[in-house]
Amino acid sequence: IHDERGFNYRLPNLNAALGCAQMMRLNSFIQEKRNLADKYMLFFKDTDYEFFTEPSFAKSNYWLNAIRCENSGSRNELLEITNNSNVMTRPAWRPMHKLRMYQDCACGDLSVTNEYSDTIVNLPSWPLNEI
Repeated sequence: IHDERGFNYRLPNLNAALGCAQMMRLNSFIQEKRNLADKYMLFFKDTDYEFFTEPSFAKSNYWLNAIRCENSGSRNELLEITNNSNVMTRPAWRPMHKLRMYQDCACGDLSVTNEYSDTIVNLPSWPLNEI
């Protein structure tokens, strides 16, 4: 009998073993992702697209690679061209205030959020993909 709500955060042995094995390879995973980001930086250099790079005060693992397009039209055109060429790109995720369940909730000025969500493209992030 439980007298209050709680959460079960136990980790099954199989999941723990997988996690330990992945942690042993973490540095190589991060280096592969950083190498891919370097390729993207070179590819998008001197284009109309802005590749998101790490800030000067941090070191990114480049879990997600993304570019910013000039406007929503150029984003949509890029998405169509890349996906028709079997390069699986996608728009940035939808901001929470645009989800139906949160549309009527109070919020502040989200003009920058709206602009970015309409112009960002997420690029393939698996390091074995070639550009």
